[in-house]
Formats: sequence, C-alpha cells, structure tokens
Amino acid sequence: MNEHTLMQFAGILVAATACQWLAWRVKIPGIVFLLITGILAGPVLGLLNPEDIMGDLFFPFVSISVALILFEGSLTLDFAQIRGLHIVVRNMVSFGMLVTWIITALAARLGLGLSWQTSVLLGAITSVSGPTVIVPMLRTVRPNHNIANILRWEGIIVDPIGAAMAVLTYQFIISGSAQQAMGHTILVFIRLVTTGTAIGVVCGYGFGVAIRKHWIPEFMHNLFAISLVLGAFAFSNHLQHESGLVTVTVMGIRLANMKDVPIEDILDFEEHISILLISVLFIMLAARLDIDELIALGWGMSFLFIAIQFLARPMNIMVSSIGSSLTWPERHMLAWIAPRGIVAAAISALFATQLQKAGYPDAGLLVPLTFFIIISTVIVQSVTARPIALWLKVGEPTLNGFIIFGANQLARAIGKALMDLGFQVQLADTGWDEVMKAKNEGLPTYFGNPVSEHADRHIQLMGIRGVLALFPHEAANVAVAMHYRLEFGADEIYILPSRPEDNRLTANRMSIQNHGKVLFGNTASYPTLANDLARGGQIITTKLTEKFTIAKFTQKHGQKALLLFAVDKTNRLHVYAHDNQIAPEPGWSLVYLLKNGEDNHSRTGENKQIINPVRLKKGYNVEA
Repeated sequence: MNEHTLMQFAGILVAATACQWLAWRVKIPGIVFLLITGILAGPVLGLLNPEDIMGDLFFPFVSISVALILFEGSLTLDFAQIRGLHIVVRNMVSFGMLVTWIITALAARLGLGLSWQTSVLLGAITSVSGPTVIVPMLRTVRPNHNIANILRWEGIIVDPIGAAMAVLTYQFIISGSAQQAMGHTILVFIRLVTTGTAIGVVCGYGFGVAIRKHWIPEFMHNLFAISLVLGAFAFSNHLQHESGLVTVTVMGIRLANMKDVPIEDILDFEEHISILLISVLFIMLAARLDIDELIALGWGMSFLFIAIQFLARPMNIMVSSIGSSLTWPERHMLAWIAPRGIVAAAISALFATQLQKAGYPDAGLLVPLTFFIIISTVIVQSVTARPIALWLKVGEPTLNGFIIFGANQLARAIGKALMDLGFQVQLADTGWDEVMKAKNEGLPTYFGNPVSEHADRHIQLMGIRGVLALFPHEAANVAVAMHYRLEFGADEIYILPSRPEDNRLTANRMSIQNHGKVLFGNTASYPTLANDLARGGQIITTKLTEKFTIAKFTQKHGQKALLLFAVDKTNRLHVYAHDNQIAPEPGWSLVYLLKNGEDNHSRTGENKQIINPVRLKKGYNVEA
C-alpha cells in the first residue's frame, strides 16, 4: 500500500467520523453529509476513486459490509414489538413492495424513456428502505410506537427481499426467451429463499444455544458473531448466488427472539461496526457517481421522485393496512416516510456493471438514478417528517417529562409527585434494591449503568425533556450530566449537589454549573433534602388562587418550605434551580418540600396534596 492510498483511507475515516458527529449535533440522518462528502471527494474534486484504492476487492467489501449491517439491524427485531401489527409489516414487504416496484418501473419507463429491462430492475432496487436511514430519521421524527416499530421492521426485512428481487429481475433479463426466463426465475427464487432461510435458522439457533450453554467464553462472543455472519454469508452465496443477505437477516432475527440468550454486548459491538461500515460505504459509493449523467437526465428525475413519493408509497400503505388497527393519521405518516439507503446504493452499483456487460447501455443510469432517489427521499423526508408528525398528532408528546437518575427515597418521592401531576418520569439507578422499591411504588424504572450503551438503547426518551440528577455522589451526577448534555441541552440538565453549600468546594460548584444547573437553588443539597424526608418531611402539591397567592405561601411557610417545581396554566413544568427566574401566578400549582414540624392544618385556603413515603416493611413503600 503506497502513501497516497494510505492517506485516502485515513481521509475517508476522518471524513466519515466528522459527518456522523455533525449529523448527531444537528439531528438529521448522517447519510446526507456522507453523500455530500463522497460527491465532493469523488466527481467534483477528483480526490477519491474507490476502485483505484481497493481494485477487485471493492464489490466484495461492499457485499460483506451490507451483510454485517443487516445482521446488526435484525438483532433488534423482537416479535413482541409488532404484536398485532405483524400483518401490516408482512403486507408492506410483499404486496406493498410489489406496488412500489411496479409504479417505480412505470415512472422510469414513461418519464425517463429507459428500456423496460432497466426500468424494472430500477424498480426492484429502489423498492427497499433500510435501517441506515430509517433509524436516524426515527430519532428525529419521534413518531408513536406503532409507526416507529413498523418502519424499523420494514426497513430491515425489506432489504434482503429487495436484493433478492433485484437478483431475480437480473436473472430474468439475461435468461433469454420469456418462457425460459420465467421458469429459471421461479427456480432461482425457490432456491434463494430456501437456502438463505435454512442456513440462517440453523446458524442463528446454533449460535444462541452455544451462548446460552456457555460453550463460548464471553470475551469471544463478538469474534464468533462476526466470523459466523461472514462464514454463513459466504457459504450461502456459494450455494445460491445472492442468498447471503437472506441468511444473515434470518440469523439475526432467530437469535434476537431466543429466550435466555444475552445479546446486548454483541449488539453494542455490531452497532459500532455498522456505523463505521455505513459511513465508509456511503462516501465510497457516492464518490463513484457520475454527475454529468445525473444532470443529463433533466426534469425526468423529478417525475420519478414525485411518482415514488406521492403515488408509490401511499399506494403501498393503502394496500398493506387494509383491515388493520392503524388510525388514518398513522397511515398517512407511514405513507410519507420511506427513505432509500445503503442496500439500494450497493446493489445498483453491482447490477449496473453486470447489465452493461450484458448489452444494455442505459443500465449505466441505474447508479445516478438510485443516488438521486436516495438523496431526494432522505432530504425531503428528513426536513418535513417531524412537522407532519406533529400536524397529524402522531409524533412524540410534548416534551415535559424527566429522567430521574437515582432511585433513592428522595428521587422516588419527587418522581411520585411529578407523576401524580401527569408528567412522565423514569427513574434509573445501579442499585437493584432501590430500583425494586421504585418499581413497587409504580414508578417506571431502569436498572443499570445510566451512561452505558445499554442505557442509551433501553431508557425511554419519548416525552422526555431533561434530566434530574439525584444520585448521592457528585461524580455520578456530573457523569450523567456530561452524557446527556448534548441530547437535551445544558438548560435542561439539573444536578442536586451532594454536599451542603458550606462544605461545597468551589471546584465542585463550578463543575456542576459547567454541565447543568444547580437543582432547587444553591442552598439545597442531597444530604439536607434526604435528611428532611427521613425526619418526616413531606413533598406537597398546592394550587395558588386569588386569595392564596405566592406572597401568602411565603408568609405562611417561610424557610420551612423548599420550592421544587411550579406548573403553569398551560401545564408547563418549571424547575426551581439556580438562575431560573419563576414568578408563579394564581392558577399555578407549586410542588414543595415541607420540613417536619410545620402546621399542616392551618386555615389559609391552601389546597394540598401530600406525598409522604412511609416505610412499612423491607422493599415496600406506599403513600400515606
């Protein structure tokens, strides 16, 4: 490998990392920046030609990368997620996909004047979606569970099916007479499905049993997973051309749905590999694009995009959702989201070359057309999907909830008070006993390291606006703040100091303020509040009125009450914290901690709801 090639490889990795980071910061799919980078580096500036770097290994590298990406995606497919909606998914990847295929082929033929052979192959190639674009888009759009699960399942299942359809179409085109071609195509289809499914089931089940029975040491799980995926993919392709993608998808689904098989660590590792491969692949494939061919197609490309976006996808959903429990707004949302991804880009490059060699010159347009469809669907849908979801009222509810890190008595009391007011909360802690106490009190919980990848995947962020860090230890609170700061913004990260103000070091105070806001003001601390609760203090919710104003509240309780939260007339939750300016008005509700010894029965017109955790026996807390 010469120095120039090494610099190109390093440049691709650096650019890929920068694109993914930028996409994470602005919360749009990374494919947008990856494609722009690839086009600039390749056809625009002439700095990158993947085939000069990898030679004959380029297309095998693409195939292996797609196999690993699909395996990682299929590991997330739990049948329980689509219980009751599996028929919709089945229809979308069968009848619905056929509708998309036909309409796209007709649009390519009528709008661009391509040959029937190339048009039909383009329809098969661009009928796939994919996890590489669906998952980042779902993070941005934040639709409800039905829509999110259907799109994620469709994106992963449809990829190997679309690749298989492209193979069958190619086989049909080059097989000669129609009768001979049809018979050959049916035979190929049967062999492809049976070979891929059989090898996938056997490998997935065998690997799962080996993990469950501890035949493989834990530190070798990831190595075995990659080796098995690549081995099964290659062996399946050897037995039947292009059946490998079916194999790895079935293998992942089988493994994901086995009981007592821990796959979290494998999934974490595969996710890292997938991000790397997706980033490198998109840059390399985009660098091969011929801009002049794309421009020469003119307005016909717009006709193709309109047919796909406004006709093919809505017809797909209309056919697929007949008789389902999906609401009309959910169907409309599904009809809008269907971005094309890495599999479409990869198989277009593969079959364009083969079909050109077979004597179809317009097959060279497959690559630029596929990339145009990828770019247009991703950009249009990324920009518009979130506003449409909110308009249809199928998006994530208003962000007004909090993740509470800590499941101690203080955290549970605060979580209960917020939940009783209708706000979404989830408590996360590393202590099993504390988590179980929270669970027994009816609070949503997460057990595990809150700054781990497992937490990123399992902590429910729907409706969550920010973080309340209530661990007794400052280092844990700061770690949580650093981990979630870019997710929610520093203004929505609230940290309760672990020491009273007099004992707080300046460096510790500055550390908290650098990563979030000091919760409940500078005078509050975890030991003080926890001690107040342990001595019989109560968290109380009261409503302000024209008679019982904030001035009357202050006059009555004075230093005995610590204000925690305020809820305004629009049901917006305000957090009392250092530098937060809050001016409660009549009609607002106040949540405060009242120290023991305060007269709770004085006649002031105050309307209270008391949250007072009382220990009955080990492991159980109830409200008094």
